[in-house]
Amino acid sequence: MTATPRPRPAATGHRSCPWYLQRTGIALDLGSSRTRAWVSGRRMILDVPTVTFPGEGATCPIQRGTIVDTPGTARMLDRLLGHRLHRLDRPLLVVTTPVLGGIAYRAEARTAVEVLRPRSVLTVPTARAVATAADADLAHPLLVVDIGAHVTEVTLLTDGVVTDVRCTALGTDDLDVLAPPTRITEAVVAMVTAMLDQDHTSQTFDALQRGALLAGGGALRPDITYPLAGLLHAPVRPVRAPHTAAVRGAAKLLQAARSHPSVTVVGDPAGR
Repeated sequence: MTATPRPRPAATGHRSCPWYLQRTGIALDLGSSRTRAWVSGRRMILDVPTVTFPGEGATCPIQRGTIVDTPGTARMLDRLLGHRLHRLDRPLLVVTTPVLGGIAYRAEARTAVEVLRPRSVLTVPTARAVATAADADLAHPLLVVDIGAHVTEVTLLTDGVVTDVRCTALGTDDLDVLAPPTRITEAVVAMVTAMLDQDHTSQTFDALQRGALLAGGGALRPDITYPLAGLLHAPVRPVRAPHTAAVRGAAKLLQAARSHPSVTVVGDPAGR
C-alpha cells in the first residue's frame, strides 16, 4: 500500500523580498551649485549644496559644469546617499550630464558614483531629462534652455536626440548690480541666433515657434523669463518646479529602465 502524500499548506500571501534586496534606483543631477538626488521608494528629492563637506573650508568639486575634483564629488555623494543604502544594495543609477561635457564628464561622473556601488550607471543629457519631466512632445523639434547657477545651456532636441547645443559659463550666481539679468537673456538670444544661422533645416526655427522650454533656477526669475520671450519673439514655457526638472526627468527614465533590465543606455547612445 502506498502512502497518500500530505497536502501542502496553502500559501497565505505573497512573500516580498527584503527592501535592501529589491532593485533600488537613484537619479542624480550633479550641479555646480546644488546636487539633487531621488531614491526609489522615497517621495522627497534630496537637495544639497555641491560641496565636499558642509561648513567652513568646504570646496566645490564641480565648477562651471565640469567635475574638477572627482574624489571630492565621491565624498559628497557618500555623505548624501551612502547611509541611505543597505550594505548589500547595488543600485541602478541614472545621472544627468551636460551635453558639452562630453566623454570626459561622463567618465568622471561614473568614477565618482562608484562610491555608491552601482550595478549599472546610465547617463542622459540634461536637456532630455528636462523634456521628460515636462512630458514634452518629442515627435517635434524642441528647444530646451537650462539656466543654472553657473552655466546656461541651449539644446535642440530632434526626435528626442540632441542635434545642436550651445553653452556659456554664465548663470544666476554671476548676477549682481554690475551684472544684471539682461546678461543672461542676451546670452541666450545670441546662442539661439547662432543656432538659427547655422541650421540649414527648419528644425531650430520650428522649435522656437513652438516655444522654448525653460529649466534651471533661472526659470524661476521673472526678470529673466519675461524679457527673454520678448527678445526671442517667441513663447517661453518654464517647466513646473524648473530647478528640480532634471532630476525628476532622470527619475522617470530610471523607472522606465528598471522595468526593462535589458536597457543599457538612456537617451542618446553617443551621450551628445
